[in-house]
Amino acid sequence: MAQTETQATEFGTDTVAPPRAGVRGRILLIGALATAAVAFLVTQAEMVLSSLRIGYLQFPPAALGLLLALVAVSRALRRLSARWGLSSSDLLIIYSMMLVGAMTSSHGIVQKWIPLPVALLYYADPINNWLGLYRAHLPAWLFPSMPHAAGKDPAALWYYERLPRGASVPWGAWVVPVLGTGIIVVLVVFAFLCLAAILRRQWVDNEKLSFPLAQLPLEIAGDEERRTFFSNRLMWLGALLPIAVYGVKGLHQVQPTVPDITLQWNLSDYVTVPPWNAGASETMFILSFAAIGFFFLLPADVLFSIWFFFLLTRIEQVFAASYNMDMPGMPIYPPPLFIGYQTVGAYLVLTAYFFWLARPHLKKVWAAAIGKERVDDSQEILPYRVAVWGLLGCIVLSAVWLWAIGMSPWLALLELLVFLFVTAVVMARTTAEAGMLMTETTFRPIDLYRMFAGSSGIHGLGPSNLAALAFFDNLFLRDQRGLLLTGFLDAGRLADGTSVRRRSFAGVLILGVLIALVVAGGLNISLPYHLGANTMYDWMEHGSPTQTLVDYQPYFNPNPPSQATQAWQMPLFFTVGVVMTLFLTAMRANFFWWPLHPLGYAIAGSWSTVEFWFACLIAWAFKTVFLRYGGMSLYQRARPFFLGMVLGEFGMAVFYVLLNILTAWLTPQHKFPPPAFPWG
Repeated sequence: MAQTETQATEFGTDTVAPPRAGVRGRILLIGALATAAVAFLVTQAEMVLSSLRIGYLQFPPAALGLLLALVAVSRALRRLSARWGLSSSDLLIIYSMMLVGAMTSSHGIVQKWIPLPVALLYYADPINNWLGLYRAHLPAWLFPSMPHAAGKDPAALWYYERLPRGASVPWGAWVVPVLGTGIIVVLVVFAFLCLAAILRRQWVDNEKLSFPLAQLPLEIAGDEERRTFFSNRLMWLGALLPIAVYGVKGLHQVQPTVPDITLQWNLSDYVTVPPWNAGASETMFILSFAAIGFFFLLPADVLFSIWFFFLLTRIEQVFAASYNMDMPGMPIYPPPLFIGYQTVGAYLVLTAYFFWLARPHLKKVWAAAIGKERVDDSQEILPYRVAVWGLLGCIVLSAVWLWAIGMSPWLALLELLVFLFVTAVVMARTTAEAGMLMTETTFRPIDLYRMFAGSSGIHGLGPSNLAALAFFDNLFLRDQRGLLLTGFLDAGRLADGTSVRRRSFAGVLILGVLIALVVAGGLNISLPYHLGANTMYDWMEHGSPTQTLVDYQPYFNPNPPSQATQAWQMPLFFTVGVVMTLFLTAMRANFFWWPLHPLGYAIAGSWSTVEFWFACLIAWAFKTVFLRYGGMSLYQRARPFFLGMVLGEFGMAVFYVLLNILTAWLTPQHKFPPPAFPWG
């Protein structure tokens, strides 16, 4: 690991590495090639193979797999010449590029960016009238188009049903839509980078959040100097557990007589009687070795809060069902509306609390931005002046872009401000403090407006606003997995383990995102024309974009049906969420023994918690027993075992992707079907 030093600043004690001029060109080249490889693997696994998600987690298995490969190659080269190997700093720089590249290639940007315009054109018909509702109210430059006499546009038809014989990919039809929508993509990505630069010192140095998702890369890269991680037998024992399990599951795929190992159970299969079955279909017991390994690193109170509040939401649903309470669903998201609006209230309170805690830091950041005070920001990804004015500029220009596609300026600002400063910040906090492998929420900014909109509701916004909302929602809001803000913040934490100036990481991260946009974007356009999107990942090519269009379609009706239940539930349970979160926050701030963390309450209804609450429960049980009967010494000794479980499970996922690619190339008629992974 690079040598570090502790220095005092006006922000408190900061741990920094001795800086050098910047990142070496050789490392940038290796990082660029590795990021391109990650973009290819993610696209192949998620869009073509469509059964392994190795890019959309906040700790992408694709990035970890290639990091392990680089370590192996580096050690082999080091035996030939000490100069040929990669240092821990080099590995962390390359990993940071792969980290943001994997998320960009997956749900973070590309997989939501490309399909929406063609999905609208392909699935539109006289019954749903999507051309009249959406296409007619959006600018033509958002959509790829080719000259045609009648019927569906060939740019969309060939995308879903493959190119006809002799035809080639219509790249020209995509130039204007990609460049046009690329503007908002670049603006939002840079806004995330600016926000990460502003928040990093507060979260890393002042509040000292643990950033659990950065711990394993730091261990792996640091082992190039310490040589303790890969020589630890407990680590290999932990890795062997998921390797053995997924080895058996892989054998079952090719030889069904080999017994399968079940890792997922749904409560609805066992509880079918009302009211006890309320919420049972979203109560899953998922055994993920990687999730258990990460959660073992978290404070016990955070773990307890996540599974406790998840089970509390299930008790709430059973209680409501027993009294025959009407439980309309939260639009698009899994929980009932009365739980979803508790989340809205919780997010707003937590946002206010996080920024309140950061007010001394933010005052200095603002003073630096307006030139009122000289503040040492040399160890930040961006200078504070660039970060503050860049963030404000991105918000203004993004609002202008949304206005250009038909959204009212006030609505554009509401969408952007809630997305960036409420939803994204709280979800980033869930990874930095609660180690959540997946970022997902239970509401969109428009759901906040819905509560205050009165009788007209969203129906009163008009067709231009509704069409623009559907486009922006699908691109950034409805599926938050792969949120890039968390990748930028984790990279800022990883920079502590390097001997490179943190300022150099800005270019590294931007390069990683751009490479992924080009490689994954190109693949996500060309592959459907060759394979047919109808044979690819159905959720991203069909389910996600069409659900967005279906969700907004009823609001074009100028005479909306009565929504009396929603009218009283939204403000009531929003208030419950506000009061409950204020109470939890106050108790946690004033009583060190208080066991409940408000983040657990805020994410209790999200899909992330549906998938990982059981892993939190198991990790909490292990950690509680270890600390009670063995103290910190036993916990520290056990830590490599749990990190090994992460390495083993994610490593097997990448192994199966590579095996599938190899068998598809060597024997196309006998492709290897990979086993399902619990987080996929």
